[in-house]
Amino acid sequence: MQDSLPTAEMKVEDGLHDEDGDESNKRLRELGYRVEFRREMSFFGVLGMSFCAIGILTGMSSAFQTGLFSGGPLGLFWGWNICSLFMLFIALSLAEICSAYPTMGGLYFWVCKMKPDAPALGFCTGWIYTIAMVLTGTSGNLSVALYIASLVEIGQQTTLKRVEIAAIAWGVNVASGVLNTVGTKAIGRMSSFNMWWTIGGTLVLVITLLVKAPDKNSGAFVFTDYENFTGWQSKGFVVLLGFLQAVYTLEGCETAAQVAEEARRAEFLAPVAVVGSIVGSWVVGLAYMIALLFSVQSIASVQSTSYAIPIAQLYFDAVGRRLTLMCLTVITLAQFMAAATAFTASSRLFYALARDEAFPMKRHFMSLNRFQAPYVGVWLSVLIGCLISCAYIGSIIAFNAILSSAAISVMLGYLQPIIIRVFWPSAMKERGPFHLGQWSWWINLASFAFIVFICILFILPTASPVTQFNMNYSVVSIGGIMLIVGFTWAFWGRKHFNGPVHTHPGFGTPSNVAVSDSKRV
Repeated sequence: MQDSLPTAEMKVEDGLHDEDGDESNKRLRELGYRVEFRREMSFFGVLGMSFCAIGILTGMSSAFQTGLFSGGPLGLFWGWNICSLFMLFIALSLAEICSAYPTMGGLYFWVCKMKPDAPALGFCTGWIYTIAMVLTGTSGNLSVALYIASLVEIGQQTTLKRVEIAAIAWGVNVASGVLNTVGTKAIGRMSSFNMWWTIGGTLVLVITLLVKAPDKNSGAFVFTDYENFTGWQSKGFVVLLGFLQAVYTLEGCETAAQVAEEARRAEFLAPVAVVGSIVGSWVVGLAYMIALLFSVQSIASVQSTSYAIPIAQLYFDAVGRRLTLMCLTVITLAQFMAAATAFTASSRLFYALARDEAFPMKRHFMSLNRFQAPYVGVWLSVLIGCLISCAYIGSIIAFNAILSSAAISVMLGYLQPIIIRVFWPSAMKERGPFHLGQWSWWINLASFAFIVFICILFILPTASPVTQFNMNYSVVSIGGIMLIVGFTWAFWGRKHFNGPVHTHPGFGTPSNVAVSDSKRV
């Protein structure tokens, strides 16, 4: 081992000896990891990561039509509040574990730590969740391309071809890669900015809609009107399908855990950010949804739109051409920042998996540039995103199937640590400063039940009669992901992965004893 490596690593630690960093670094060493990132993220940077990943303004705008056509305002309003409550339970469950184990491995490391006797479970959790983050970033970047296409359609009356939209998506993927390559400071500042941009932008959009919409809908319409464009006859089932819009929008609260090794007081601030992002998104999303429901001029018009993104038609009908361009620009910028944070998470997950021998080419994926960014993981995410975007050219159905599996994969990632907390509650032997006390098991049980229910709902057909053109192919794509992960474990993972690799040589020694970082374990 070259002497220059430990010297560089010790310099990193030497630059982290502020009061908050000392406590967080001490906890990281106790978990067996050497300090390798500068703690440059403030509370608002960490909170912004989760808030940005949730992308309440963009998620609501992109998926609004799902609930509008499946249950209408009735399903949207009540589905939003019910799902927000259960997503808060999930956030509380994850935050409690995050507080005990504040590392960038997140869900993956938590499973490994609580069930060290089942390395396959931790390996599969890490791979599934990493794939989910790459697909989430890819989906978000395509959404940016669709918003840009809608802006062109409205502003220039020109309809872009699918290959042109895919080309824009490639450019957005690359831009996300460049931003993530600049490193922690840039992402932290962008996340903080996006939090205020989302709040301020939502306020602007709400005021614009309520002031400029020529006809305002009644309270009875907003809270009780039922719509069904699905073909299904069961009112209850149709309303439940509308729940998918809320769950899709609210996923992402756990992203704060992926930057836990780059944040000050991570053992407290990261879990607070996980929970706070859901609470904030619940309130902001509710205000935005109500404004949209009061302002929608014709649900049939939105359903039959020719614009690349259906929400553009709602804005065009409600506020006219010029204000629609302004509103969509606000949403587009927020969508880009939200998508970029997914690649932040995926690159950190590649790093964490490689560090623990759960991913090949360890030295490459653990390489950091001068901005402290794991750039190989960043650009692998970009490459995969560009390749998947090519599917959009050939078949929108195939592309949507691939990306819909991202939402299921995220929920499956949540499920693994929560299963352990429900069925093996004593597996988490340590508690962090953020814990749920006597309510812990019950909250985890509610989270477990909701995740299982939503995963089943996500793969059911959303239209009737079911044809090859409206079939929900997400069951095929999620099955493909499971096969890839399963084969990877069977033919590679079980030979190389035995659980987290302790990179701090002093692991197991008293935390107040000075230990030299002169070698790798």
